[in-house]
Amino acid sequence: MRKINFTKMVASGNDFVVLEFLSSRVLGLRELAKKICDRKYAVGADGMLLLEKSKRADIRMRIFNADGSEAEMCGNGARCAALYANSELQTPNSQLEIETRAGIIAAKVHGDNVKIRLTDPKDIRLNIPIKVNNRLLRVNFINTGVPHIVIFSEGLDEIDVFNLGRAIRFHKKFSPAGTNVDFVEVSGRNSLAIRTYERGVEDETLACGTGAVAAALVASYQLSHACRQAGAISTCPAGRSYQQFKVHTKSKEILKVHFDKINNGFKNVWLEGRAKIVYKGEYYV
Repeated sequence: MRKINFTKMVASGNDFVVLEFLSSRVLGLRELAKKICDRKYAVGADGMLLLEKSKRADIRMRIFNADGSEAEMCGNGARCAALYANSELQTPNSQLEIETRAGIIAAKVHGDNVKIRLTDPKDIRLNIPIKVNNRLLRVNFINTGVPHIVIFSEGLDEIDVFNLGRAIRFHKKFSPAGTNVDFVEVSGRNSLAIRTYERGVEDETLACGTGAVAAALVASYQLSHACRQAGAISTCPAGRSYQQFKVHTKSKEILKVHFDKINNGFKNVWLEGRAKIVYKGEYYV
């Protein structure tokens, strides 16, 4: 057997096993992620974060889902990585950069509050018609580092997130990569509630950082459209360049999403919330 030191971290209900650079590996990384994320026979987590040295940033973060697949980006994972780098790797200041497969992520750490600036979102498509379980649905798509479908709903607590989310996640319209699925309810002015089916975890999670961002951006986009139709763009909150949404997750924690809206796009997109180290341990392969 081989001993691997790990740190368990959590951000808004998303939990991760964090590993520093592994010089030699008994298992491939995908297989290791599947084993160490198992909640019955190992540490248990939504995903595994592997932190490595980077020539382009302060650290490099690789994200492996619980099913062993490697993701391009994870918002709450990046916040955990930033906190870990600041507290455990002794990065020189509270501002750092993280290299991901989606690009370079900026981060600011203040105690347990961590903000990350995501890469600019892309591929915004609204009101896409899809047929699911013999029902015609209209959904919204946006890529916030990873692909997300956003569906606005009422009665969020009553939605069968697992089955409906899974059907959309594997829908042929979004193949072969698939998509995360966010069910969103407007709960107030610039306030949203969200439940997410996560690709790779293949289940509902307590929170999803990139999903919270996706929900806020699509909500802003749709509010702007509604204001334009009503002729009230000058007084509509969604008409302002700088915007902030509070997103209430299933874990009951609130994530803040800040961004600048420029014409039909978004810049300076930040995700903010708490993260913490839960415990450290040794895992035996």
